[in-house]
Amino acid sequence: MVWLVQKVASGHSRRIRCCWRCAWLLIVMGCVVALTAASCVAQQAEASRSAIADPTSRPNLILILADDLGYGDVSCNGATDVQTPHLDKFAAEGMMLTRMRANCTVCSPTRAAIMTGMYPDRAGVPGVIRTHADNSWGYLRTDVPTLANRLSEAGYQTGIVGKWHLGLASPNTPCERGFDHFHGFLGDMMDDYYTHRRQGHNYMRHNDKQIDPEGHATDLFTQWADDYISEHAASTESPFFLYLAYNAPHFPIQPPEEWLVRVQKRSPQLEPKRALNVAFVEHLDDQIGKLLKRIDELGLRENTVIAFTSDNGGSLPHSQNNDPWRDGKQSHYDGGLRVPAWVRYPGKIPAGSKSDQPVMTFDVGATFLQYAGVQQPSEIDAIGLKELLEDNSSTLGSQLSARELYFVRREGGGRYVGHAYHAVIQGRWKLMQNDPFSPLELYDLEADPQETNNQIAKQPKVVAKLKQRLAAQIQQGGSVPWQAPQSPESPQSLPQ
Repeated sequence: MVWLVQKVASGHSRRIRCCWRCAWLLIVMGCVVALTAASCVAQQAEASRSAIADPTSRPNLILILADDLGYGDVSCNGATDVQTPHLDKFAAEGMMLTRMRANCTVCSPTRAAIMTGMYPDRAGVPGVIRTHADNSWGYLRTDVPTLANRLSEAGYQTGIVGKWHLGLASPNTPCERGFDHFHGFLGDMMDDYYTHRRQGHNYMRHNDKQIDPEGHATDLFTQWADDYISEHAASTESPFFLYLAYNAPHFPIQPPEEWLVRVQKRSPQLEPKRALNVAFVEHLDDQIGKLLKRIDELGLRENTVIAFTSDNGGSLPHSQNNDPWRDGKQSHYDGGLRVPAWVRYPGKIPAGSKSDQPVMTFDVGATFLQYAGVQQPSEIDAIGLKELLEDNSSTLGSQLSARELYFVRREGGGRYVGHAYHAVIQGRWKLMQNDPFSPLELYDLEADPQETNNQIAKQPKVVAKLKQRLAAQIQQGGSVPWQAPQSPESPQSLPQ
C-alpha cells in the first residue's frame, strides 16, 4: 500500500515537473516573439526617424499654382495662338496629367482642398472668401492641419509666395496655418497688378508685416520665390516646401506693355481682348521659365519635385481658352474644371510620360506628403499619386478610376442667393448643375466628352444612383461650418 502511494506520488511529481517545463518554454517563446516584434517596431521607427533626419533622403517640394489658366491656354495642350515654351518644356520633362480637374470651379475652395486634402465644404470653404463678410462664403477650418503643418512636422521648411486667399485675418493667415514664411497677397484678386490693391485695401504682406512693393505682381512673386529657394538651397539641415501661387492670369488682364506689343506685332489678327490674355499668359510663362532656370543654377533640379496646375478653368468673358472642353470658370462643365497639370522629378518620373487617369488638384498635396515620407492621413479625401507618376501603377489607376469625384460651389448674388450647386462624377457619368435653381443634367463623359447631349431623361437608374451619392456627399459636407464663429456677446447683424 505504501509502495502504491509512493508510485502515484512519483508519477504526479513527474507530471508537475513536465508541466512546469512546458510553461517555462511557452514563457520563453513568448518573450522571444515579443522582443522580435518590439525590435521590428523600433527598426521601423528608427528608419522613419532617419528618413526625417536625413534631408538628402527626401526631395524639396514646389507647387506652382496659376490662377484661372485655361486648359487651352498652353501650347502643349494644343493652343495655336499662345506660345508657352517654358511650360511646354517643363511638361515634357515629367508626367502630364491630362485628366486633372480642379476641386472647384472658383479660387478659394480649390486652394482649401489643396491645403487640407479634403473636399472644399469639408474644409469649411465651399465658396469664395472675400473682403466683406456679407459676400464671403467660406471659413477655413481651424481644427484641421494644413499641408504646410504636416510637412513642417515632418521637418520641412515651409514657404508660400503669392496669393493666399484663405483668410484675411487671424487665425487664418499663412504663418498661423503652418508656413514659416509668407511673401505675397492675402486677398482674392488685385484690382491692379502694379498697385496691388483690392477695393482700396493693401493685402501685400511679408510674414505678418504690411508692405507696399513696386512692380508687376507676377515679376515680384517670381523674384520672391527665387529669394526663398536661394536662401534654402545651401541648407543641409532640412528640405523645403514652396507653394508659389501666382495671381496671373486672373483678371484684370494686365500684361506688361512690352509683352502686349510683342503679341500684337506677331499676331495682328487677334481680337484685342484675346491679345491681352495671350500676352498675360506668355509673360507668366517667361517668369516660370526664369524660376526653373534658377532652380537648375542652384543645383536643385535632381532633388526637387515640382508640380504645376491651375485653380480652375479660364474665364470666357476675358477671352481665356478652355478648348476642347465646354464652358469655363464658375461652370461645372469640364471647361470650368479641367486644368493643365504636370509633375517633374528627374530620375524618378519618366520624362515625356502622360496619364489619363482622373485626378484632382488636392491629390498634389497628398502626393507631396508621400514624397516627404508622411503617412497618408485617414481623414483626407485626396489620393497620393506617387506610384502613378513613377510606375504608372495599374493598381492605383484602378483606384482612381473607381473614385467618386465631388464638386461644390456656394455663392451669393441674385443667381445663387447664398445657395450651393454641385456635381458628382462616377465612372463615365457626370450629374451636375450650374446654379442652385436649375435642373440637374447628366452626361456620359466617355461617349460625349464635350457634354452636349443631356441624358437626364434617358438614364433614370443612373440618375437615381448618382442623386443618392450626391446627397450623401452633401450631408457629409453639411456638418462643417463655413462662416467665422460669432461670440454670443457680439452676434453678427444681418445686412440691411
